[in-house]
Amino acid sequence: MNMRGQLVATVEALMQEDERLVTLLGDIGVFGFRKAFEQFPERIYNIGILEQATISLAAGLASTGLVPVVHTIAPFLVERALEQLKIDFCYQRLGGNFISVGGSYDYAALGCTHHCPADVILLRTLPGMEIVVPGTANEFDSLFRQSWANGNPTYFRLSESQNPVSFEQHFGKATVVQTGSKATVVVVGPLLGTVMEAVEGHDITVLYYTCLAPFDGETLRQHCSSNRILLCEPYYSGTLLQELHNALGPRPLTIDTVGMPREFLEQYGHRQQHDQALGFTAEAIRRKLEPLCQ
Repeated sequence: MNMRGQLVATVEALMQEDERLVTLLGDIGVFGFRKAFEQFPERIYNIGILEQATISLAAGLASTGLVPVVHTIAPFLVERALEQLKIDFCYQRLGGNFISVGGSYDYAALGCTHHCPADVILLRTLPGMEIVVPGTANEFDSLFRQSWANGNPTYFRLSESQNPVSFEQHFGKATVVQTGSKATVVVVGPLLGTVMEAVEGHDITVLYYTCLAPFDGETLRQHCSSNRILLCEPYYSGTLLQELHNALGPRPLTIDTVGMPREFLEQYGHRQQHDQALGFTAEAIRRKLEPLCQ
């Protein structure tokens, strides 16, 4: 099952279990949630292309004790409604769940209006916002069930691509995939599969992060004796650099990054073509690792 299919299955199951959950859609996923519309017509609504108003409506529902789930495309959910996320949820300290698709360039052929590599770096500026980037559908299911009603605003970034293997998830904790002495790779979400191809046969630690806020600095401190890091992120490059420095303190570090350049993608095509051009391949990541391991 892909992540969007898992989103529907997970949310519909929780709607059965808990009457507090209310789902608001931004004219996307309506057909996928058709069973929920039949079963829970008073707890699921297609608000349409009104993302800012949808976030404010969700905050109103949250203030009454309900737990909203808002789902639409990343640029519309994050960039268009950033002020409402800031003021209506984070400032008011309300709980809610914001689930996107189309992050970075999953909708590659639709151009810049549907690209969103800036979502994570923007949301990291909002005090209290939790940020989750699962690498598989199963990981999303686990992380969402652990956190959906925790009283905090939480952003879930779903992807069209998935890792070949799921790992047991503990909300707010990194996973130590392997240990080594030459360098440490910090990899986020759906890039793990490609990273594991790149590090095959190398004496390298791999730390896998699905929860970016809160960030697990303790695991990083315990597994970075080399002070050499490759940070691999599926959005704007270097977004988590401050978290790395905060976790590792004043010690001298050598850090390189894999991520999207901060520029508009003006070439049309599909996601895999952008991956190749931007260096999201095992071969390109291996080339970045070689100087760190010397």
